[in-house]
Amino acid sequence: MREALDKTTMKNREIKYSVENDFNLNGFTIDEIGDSHLLTGLETPMVEGAFDLSDSEKKEVIAFHFRAIMEALGLDLNDDSLRGTPLRVAKMYVEEIFSGLNPKNKPKVALFDNKYQYKQMLVEKNITFYSNCEHHFVPIIGKAHVAYISSGKVIGLSKLNRIVQYFAKRPQVQERLTNQIADELKQALETEDIAVIIDAKHLCVSSRGIKDETSSTITSFYGGAFESAEKIAELQNYIKD
Repeated sequence: MREALDKTTMKNREIKYSVENDFNLNGFTIDEIGDSHLLTGLETPMVEGAFDLSDSEKKEVIAFHFRAIMEALGLDLNDDSLRGTPLRVAKMYVEEIFSGLNPKNKPKVALFDNKYQYKQMLVEKNITFYSNCEHHFVPIIGKAHVAYISSGKVIGLSKLNRIVQYFAKRPQVQERLTNQIADELKQALETEDIAVIIDAKHLCVSSRGIKDETSSTITSFYGGAFESAEKIAELQNYIKD
């Protein structure tokens, strides 16, 4: 653990973190940016050397720092209920809710010949997912609908779900999540005929800030044949409740 913490400490010193300077983007403060969905690119922002630490080392570092957070909040970690929380959180972060950051967890996709000669759209709807907002690290809860038209190859249905879950298990903004799923499906299925629709509730909106419990956010990607109004209408007819 000591070595892992030393690496983190050195990195922190290199960054020379400054609240006043780092929380300023294009002339706006962090409070002015608020819940705006800033999107810097398709790829999840990762630092060089993101996987220098093993999963075990990451859990040790996270547990150490989360303990400090809890202590700063005034919690008594000698209490039986709280004593194990830092490690529980660390394991949850690395093994579960942020496991999609690690490429080793990317689902392996095998293509099969479309022997059924099915040439219409295939739709997998209501894929439930849980992600986390990268602005406040609180949950995003939603459903994804994905569709594709075979270019001669197909994949197992469960792989569609697994691709959604892989990209959801990261700190995210919904726009990036939508495009990452679509981009992966295009590559995996070797076709541009891809559609992704996400309808999600953001707890950074409903549980804090504006505290709007009824709104949801919808994002979409339409590629290839799905760019036509006819195909979009057909897809939306399939996924409506």
